[in-house]
Amino acid sequence: MSLIVRGPFASILDFARRDRLSGIGAVLLASLVLLGLIGPVLPLGDAEEIGVGPRLAAPAADWLLGTDELGRSALPRIVEGLRATFLLASMAVILTGILGTLVGLTAAYAGGIVDVAIMRLVDVLFAFPPLLLAILIAAVLEPGGTSAIIAISLITLPLFVRVVRAVALSIVERSYVIAAEVSGAGFLRVIVFHLLPNVLGAVIVQLTYALSIGMLVESELSFLGLGVQPPDASLGSLLRLGSVYLTAAPWLVFPAGLLLAAAILSVNLLGDGLRDLMDPLRGRSLR
Repeated sequence: MSLIVRGPFASILDFARRDRLSGIGAVLLASLVLLGLIGPVLPLGDAEEIGVGPRLAAPAADWLLGTDELGRSALPRIVEGLRATFLLASMAVILTGILGTLVGLTAAYAGGIVDVAIMRLVDVLFAFPPLLLAILIAAVLEPGGTSAIIAISLITLPLFVRVVRAVALSIVERSYVIAAEVSGAGFLRVIVFHLLPNVLGAVIVQLTYALSIGMLVESELSFLGLGVQPPDASLGSLLRLGSVYLTAAPWLVFPAGLLLAAAILSVNLLGDGLRDLMDPLRGRSLR
């Protein structure tokens, strides 16, 4: 009788076969990220070159998605916008993930006045409507990518802290954590080696949802003129430009809108699949 050891990759492949929507989301997200990364080396033309064709020209062989009000080809600008939106949202979400995980674990493990103080600060951030908070940050700072990153981080941080804290609270009273404390393990060692590995699943799932929120917030800021500044482009700034010429050149708004919708949908589908995969209470086959 042969013993078959199933590794993590086999489990992931089995899950992808069972959850087709998550597989589609993963493939779509990987395709969009790849397009954004290799866009500069593709023969699409210069995203900032003026006068490539007539102003507001319809799609043609030389400019597949038409041209904008300055005669720039829309295709390379849409790829550039996709890359900028992904980059800004990803940088903000990574910052949120690191800070939110540390703060959430600290609140759960320290308890007492530290926990109360942290959660009241989180409640204060929750009190601000996300878009108004983003506009306030862009007004205090100057509009641009830095303001967008800070705004996304502050908007996604409260929920991130709450999720990590909730998961960590169910772990801090377990026997191996108490045994580590009795053996003399310090505060940082308990958090890094005993709590962090047990909340990574929740952190990864929450990162995917935070990424979709980040892309939406960045696009909103850029649509209002407070995010990425000209001549650079993001999906939000391209949507703003397309809305101005919607009746005269509708081909400027639909590609950017569809790309943004596809990116957010793919991240959400992948997040749903990761949640089901990492949920310890999810039903499993008895075979």
